[in-house]
Amino acid sequence: MTEEILINVTPMETRVALVENGVLQEVHIERTLKRGIVGNIYKGKVVRVLPGMQAAFVDIGLDRAAFIHAAEISEREGQAVEPISALVHEGQALVVQVTKDPIGTKGARLTTQLSLPSRYLVYMPRTPHVGISLKIEDEAERERLRQIVAACVEAEGVEEPGGFILRTAAEGAREEDILADIRYVRRLWQQIDQQKKVAGAPSLIYEDLTLAVRTLRDLVNPRVEKIRIDSRETFQKIEQFVQELMPGIEDRLEHYPGERPIFDLYGIEDEIQRALERKVLLKSGGHLVIDQTEAMTTIDVNTGAFVGHRNLEETIFKTNLEAASAIARQLRLRNLGGIIIIDFIDMQDEEHQRQVLRALEKQLERDHAKTNIIGITELGLVQMTRKRTRESLEQVLTEACPCCAGRGIQKTAESVCYEIFREILREARAWQANAYMVLASQSVIDRLLDEESGNVADLELFIERPIKFQVEALYSQEQYDVVLL
Repeated sequence: MTEEILINVTPMETRVALVENGVLQEVHIERTLKRGIVGNIYKGKVVRVLPGMQAAFVDIGLDRAAFIHAAEISEREGQAVEPISALVHEGQALVVQVTKDPIGTKGARLTTQLSLPSRYLVYMPRTPHVGISLKIEDEAERERLRQIVAACVEAEGVEEPGGFILRTAAEGAREEDILADIRYVRRLWQQIDQQKKVAGAPSLIYEDLTLAVRTLRDLVNPRVEKIRIDSRETFQKIEQFVQELMPGIEDRLEHYPGERPIFDLYGIEDEIQRALERKVLLKSGGHLVIDQTEAMTTIDVNTGAFVGHRNLEETIFKTNLEAASAIARQLRLRNLGGIIIIDFIDMQDEEHQRQVLRALEKQLERDHAKTNIIGITELGLVQMTRKRTRESLEQVLTEACPCCAGRGIQKTAESVCYEIFREILREARAWQANAYMVLASQSVIDRLLDEESGNVADLELFIERPIKFQVEALYSQEQYDVVLL
């Protein structure tokens, strides 16, 4: 499997596309005016302590106060966590790191357990522990990495070495590359340590890398053959970063000067547009319906036009298998997080159920975000979670429709007509008028003059006043006004 990373840069935004075998798998967007803050370190001020929630609100200089739970401050774990009022008090300065961007009406999520990621590892200044990514399964490789870190730490001779977590990218990495990473994160930590001593509260102490550079740190792996950047200025910055920290991938960098927009190479613009739609078509003729709400995301699998060749159970199994692969891709592409409920088509055969779940798990192994399949409920629904740190593609690119207020539905023209009749009756009882003028959309006025014309005539007789109509081109179907003349 080959991968390619395309980076599209404009003054307003940076967009990154991860393409596997010519198919878009992930897209990341960072707007210049609304950069994400995950990974940033702030010196904040505690503004409110909530004993009932075991949490506190911290002012880090944003419009909304950020949220921190007692477990993210305490050195203890589980039930042993101290009461929040014993850990912090109002007005206290607190050095914190953002773990989740503000999403919707919720403020940012924080932790005091700071960490600094680099190419191969994550440095934890306050935790003397070496961990290794669970995705590195070879025990011999895990032991090799432990010994390399121990040797590097000893060679550096630092009294307080802190701890490290070896990332998946460290698999097969050379000792000198890991040592370079350790030196880099330690230098960075020394700068942050000095800054937090002199900074006021609230203030920003450390800002995470821009999306273009973060992409190299987080997404590049041995399968990535090319990294194409369409901005010469950004290409030069990335080249400098790579020379200092990732010299092994210099030959994969490429400045793309083509007249054809870089995202047109693999039809990425069309894919992004499709990723905003509810319905996802499957090659077999079936389809997915994806609904994103504040509480959770639901995914419904339907057979659609696919009827199979042998029997119904085979049809259902084939559709579900294809859906499992499509769902894993859509989760990455749309950056969906939190609780996810999948309603596969009901399967009678338990072996088929296991195979579909296994297919989903296997496809999710390539996901950079942490996922966890909890199992199948009594109703046959698959429950899973996917770590949410940044806004989904839908949240970045769209807003609630002003006509339906995000409901995705609107009242029928018939319903609006009957509302108008009731409003005219209310007005006739409350005020004396010579006539009434109804201002509404074209579809509603058409219905009033056609299907409802008999009801309009009856109403005019009842209130003993004429009713006139006027089309307002800018009104949505649910909007109307009744004006007294």
